[in-house]
Amino acid sequence: MSRGPQVALTIRTPEGITFSQPLASPIVRFLAWFVDGLIKLGLLLLLHKALVLVQPYTPDLSTAIDIALGFLVFMLYGILLEWRLHGQTVGKRVLRLRVSDAEGLHLTVSQIVIRNVVSVVDALPLAYLVGGAACMISPRCQRLGDLAAGTVVLRIPRFAPPDLAKVLGGKFNSMRQHAHLGARLRQLVSPEEASLAFRATLRREAIDPDRRVELFDRLAEHFQALVQFPQEATEGLTSEQYVRNVVDILFQAREARRPAKPAAARA
Repeated sequence: MSRGPQVALTIRTPEGITFSQPLASPIVRFLAWFVDGLIKLGLLLLLHKALVLVQPYTPDLSTAIDIALGFLVFMLYGILLEWRLHGQTVGKRVLRLRVSDAEGLHLTVSQIVIRNVVSVVDALPLAYLVGGAACMISPRCQRLGDLAAGTVVLRIPRFAPPDLAKVLGGKFNSMRQHAHLGARLRQLVSPEEASLAFRATLRREAIDPDRRVELFDRLAEHFQALVQFPQEATEGLTSEQYVRNVVDILFQAREARRPAKPAAARA
């Protein structure tokens, strides 16, 4: 049991590998909420102005629609953006925050829905006082919606691009010949998943051989489930080589485009 507030979410995999991500503080979360609140307020004002045009003809119906639209805007704004932007809203993106599963797993749609539905309670009685109090008390800075959904809000640190030479060692990546699939992979993989794959590849020599095989098998299966590359691009690759190629695709500079090499030179 934690004795005080945590500054990072620490995850230990069954293979004995430990990863950590910094948690967002209550103050930063409030700033992100404030930015999102201004955007939602702007949307509500636009909708209200549109309803003003028909209000003289159907005042009761216009009022009911106004209330319903207000509820939908406040509810769907978080659900749709966190779903489409992989755990982010506009405010979270501006403040470099992201919603994540509390156990380091992939964030699901049901978790996003639950945390946003319970936000109605967090918002009571005014200006998210209940949610703010829960964040201050919770060791992981979780509001009630996070506790119900099993989520946390992480801070995305600024860091220099990783030294891929330590991971790739000049190896040719046959999967990079399929640029459209690489772009799709970068779109679907979260920063936490990319960081995990990179650090696992970087520290592979320090992992017990049996656990090393199991870890890279699980990582490869996860990435293969997201995007399926053609057989000719992955044939003969071990799980570790596959993950190494994924790391290359995820972290490669956008302007870098290495010329394709013959299949015989593939790792």
